Amino acid sequence: MSQDPNQQPPKIEFPCEDYMVKVVRETDDEVHEFVLEVMRRHAPELDEERISLRESRNGKFTSMTFFIVATGEPQLQALFDELKAHPAVHMVL
Repeated sequence: MSQDPNQQPPKIEFPCEDYMVKVVRETDDEVHEFVLEVMRRHAPELDEERISLRESRNGKFTSMTFFIVATGEPQLQALFDELKAHPAVHMVL
């Protein structure tokens, strides 16, 4: 059984509950508040009890994992663009 090279990854069905967003940022309280504020604005139903934080080995970076209800591509694009625009945010997955 061969893979079709033109096969698209599975499409996300919207709304998508429990859509995971991971943000790698510098370990800094101001950046933490910025990321939370952006997440709250773009995903108002954000369950803040489920946010997980993990520091890098040297403590310079913190990854934040969120679970949101993704409503569509425009929401995700706006969220990712705004987060990535901050100089202390290094990665958004």
